[in-house]
Amino acid sequence: MSRVGKTPVKILQGVKVEVKDGVVKVEGPKGKLSHVIPRGVIAKVEAGSIVLTRDDKLVVNAAALHGLTRTVLHNMVHGVHTGFTRELDIVGVGYRAAVKGNTLSMTLGYSHPVDYQLPAGVTAKVENNTHVVLTGADKMLVGLVAAKVRSFKEPEPYQGKGIKYTDEHIIRKQGKAAGAK
Repeated sequence: MSRVGKTPVKILQGVKVEVKDGVVKVEGPKGKLSHVIPRGVIAKVEAGSIVLTRDDKLVVNAAALHGLTRTVLHNMVHGVHTGFTRELDIVGVGYRAAVKGNTLSMTLGYSHPVDYQLPAGVTAKVENNTHVVLTGADKMLVGLVAAKVRSFKEPEPYQGKGIKYTDEHIIRKQGKAAGAK
């Protein structure tokens, strides 16, 4: 049996969970999320927690789906209660960002500004023109948006210019030596 999957997901205070027809709907102060439970995994709400069991007769890889589904449900409960954040830093002379409505507008050294329309469920806040904080209830969506924003100007190894995660360490290369033969 999956060690991860057999641990129940505790339902936090202020979070409502509904399991119906193979779909788990989670609602809390930060938003609403839903997830389709894969075949072979059964979810039930018991005594303030979500308990997952599996039926190995239906699906061959039910053990893998068991642990995965438990982790996804835990992230949903945590997301609608507390939320998830990803922080990005913009490094470079003249590089900056601003939020206009739900559009993240960035100047990244190109001949044009880069405007990124944020998807529903993700909000951005810019501090000091170079520190972007992305927040949302869906962990996967926040991570995808952060990766997309980073892809507009990935950090380069010589001067470190570009968009990087705040906790990311860029391995720097030594530049070409002047006058060396």
